Formats: sequence, structure tokens, C-alpha cells
Amino acid sequence: MELLFVYLIISATISGALASDPDLLQDVCVADFASGTKVNGFACKDAANITAADFFFDGLAKAAVPNNQFGAVPTLAFVNQIPGLNTMGLSLARADFAPGGLVTPHTHPRATEIVFVLEGILDVSFITTSNVRVSKTIKKGEVFVFPRALVHFLKNNNHKPAAVLAAFNSQSPGAQLVVPALFGSTPAVPDDVLTIAFQTSNEEVQKIKSNFAPKN
Repeated sequence: MELLFVYLIISATISGALASDPDLLQDVCVADFASGTKVNGFACKDAANITAADFFFDGLAKAAVPNNQFGAVPTLAFVNQIPGLNTMGLSLARADFAPGGLVTPHTHPRATEIVFVLEGILDVSFITTSNVRVSKTIKKGEVFVFPRALVHFLKNNNHKPAAVLAAFNSQSPGAQLVVPALFGSTPAVPDDVLTIAFQTSNEEVQKIKSNFAPKN
């Protein structure tokens, strides 16, 4: 049953690839990370040097330990982990949640995301550009879609661990975390901008910024 749903997720992602990354013009274009050529994506490795390892990744096979302050840890299977994904227009990720764990509000500017629940129960939401929150509680074997570039988040409100497999119609979906982007950017967003935007005090802005100050 799980394998069927995973197959459907990947098939749907492939069929929608043209809505995101450009289509490939050859059989494969394995990313050459050592190349100095700058293109939209990565330059192709010489075909003579391609191996099966360029198309393989075992990092999603087991759960990560969600021991950070948010109780949720992602494991990425993007082009940087699988060079053979270059120009293929798809990628995967896994997220593991401790009880109470949260994948904080964020966006993927270059991809739509579809998640399949591997284990547990999650409360998921995205917010439209009209500021309407679309939410659902999803459990093992169920699927939910986060439209491209919309703010979304996932929360494990259950007392047991949870995990999802996510598919994207981009080899590099990108991810921008909303709060760190505003309160932890370099150079920093001016305090007066944040105090006006959030209708709060300068002291509150400084307090929040202290939690997201870039680590040296």
C-alpha cells in the first residue's frame, strides 16, 4: 500500500515537471559540481564518467532523530544529494517529527509539494494569498498538497512520532523559513520595518531577533 502511494506521488511529480523546471534535452545530465560553468541548474558531467552512484541515495531509508528545538528534522533528496536529478524536474524529502514537533512556516519558491504520511498523524496547513488558511489532519497512508510558493507548515499534535515523504516538481525546490528570513537575515531587516509591520515594540523585535541571530 505504501509503495503504491509513493509510486503515485513520484508519477504525479514527473507529469507536472514542466510546470516548474525546464524539460531535459538529453537522456541524462548528471550534475558536475566541479564545473565552473554557471547555468540554470548545473553543467553536465561527461557521459563517460557517469555511474550508478550518481542516481542513488539511501538517506531516506531510515528515520532521522528530531532532536532540535522544533522537534522536526528534514532529510533532503535534492540534486545536491542525487546528481542524476539534474534537469529531471523532481526531488524528494523526508521529515521526521517528535511528539509536538513542528516544521515551521515556510515556502518553496520553485515547486509544488505533495506529502505522503509514512507514520503518525499530522495537522497541516497552507495560507493563500487572500490570507485564507486551508488545513487538514492527515494520517498514515494519506496525502496532502501544498501549492507552489504558498506559506505552509506541519505540526505533530499527537503523543507519538510521525514521518512524511514529500515530493517536489523541481530538482531544487528551495525553502525560505518565514521567521528566520525576517528576524535572522544578513544584513538584518531594519527594526523600524519590523515594528511597523508587526505592530509591536522595538524591544519585542530585538528579543525575537536574538533567537535567530546568525551563528558565527
